[in-house]
Amino acid sequence: MSDSSVSNPSDRVKLPTNGDRGAKTRQLLGMKGAAPGETSIWKIRLQLMKPITWIPLIWGVICGAASSGEYTWSLENLLKIAVCMVLSGPFMTGYTQTVNEYYDREIDAINEPYRPIPSGAIPLSQVIAQIIVLLLGGIGLAYVLDVWAGHEFPTITCIAIGGALLAYIYSAPPLKLKQNGWLGTYALGSSYIALPWWTGHALFGDLNWTIVILTLIYSFAGLGIAVVNDFKSIEGDRQLGLKSLPVMFGVTAAAWICVLTIDLFQAAIAAYLIYIHENLYATILLLLIIPQITFQDMYFLRDPLKNDVKYQASAQPFLVLGMLVTGLALGHAGV
Repeated sequence: MSDSSVSNPSDRVKLPTNGDRGAKTRQLLGMKGAAPGETSIWKIRLQLMKPITWIPLIWGVICGAASSGEYTWSLENLLKIAVCMVLSGPFMTGYTQTVNEYYDREIDAINEPYRPIPSGAIPLSQVIAQIIVLLLGGIGLAYVLDVWAGHEFPTITCIAIGGALLAYIYSAPPLKLKQNGWLGTYALGSSYIALPWWTGHALFGDLNWTIVILTLIYSFAGLGIAVVNDFKSIEGDRQLGLKSLPVMFGVTAAAWICVLTIDLFQAAIAAYLIYIHENLYATILLLLIIPQITFQDMYFLRDPLKNDVKYQASAQPFLVLGMLVTGLALGHAGV
């Protein structure tokens, strides 16, 4: 990438200023609309890791612990789940986001030129070092959890290694899964739902094929959430030939694909809960879908480019609550 690609980013987008309310907070969390000009190397490293994206993974660990049916309230278990959250959030998600920032630096130079790498706030050598530290730290911590849980087979370590590989091929050439709208978006959705769920479940119980398949189905709802994030990058994706769903199908069609996958696959999980006679949990899950549909109509379908963040803030809490309801149902049923 030549210096000219980032030398005058204000020609392409209006940069946020340090005076914008909440700009510094958005910067630390790794959100769009951050303030440029940060000089603290540790804040820049944190921005690369996008802490705002850790939340779904941390929540997925909780859902997995619930679905195991073996979690009990004790100090040791609280410490286990806290360490597992650190694994799924700061280490593995931080690794994933830093890898993505590294390989997306040309796209970010178009869409978000104030981000750490295209703005020149951190050299590429330090970004690579951060990727290595987070990867090795995450795998090491996963092994510690396997030993702590008494696993004969290092299930959590294997999940961490598989997740790291998936994150790499999602962002990096030659495979670069994100170039394929369907495959890349599903890979992202499954990383946010299935992988932390498996980890939390394996920490307290025996991970089985029923849980694996159900969470992979649930991950299609995560595909819909992942599509929401693609709307902010349409310009850069189109210029660099990345086939995100908004680029492939247009804004309106992609918005409908997004909401239908979110709603229908949650409903499919509710149907399964009815099948295993967890009717109360199924009813709660279906009721939680209703406000999501309401916010989809109010915000997202009317203007996905303008209202993507507002929609996520309004609707996603109901989706993640539905995940916990499902985890509790599966744990209660002894699946």
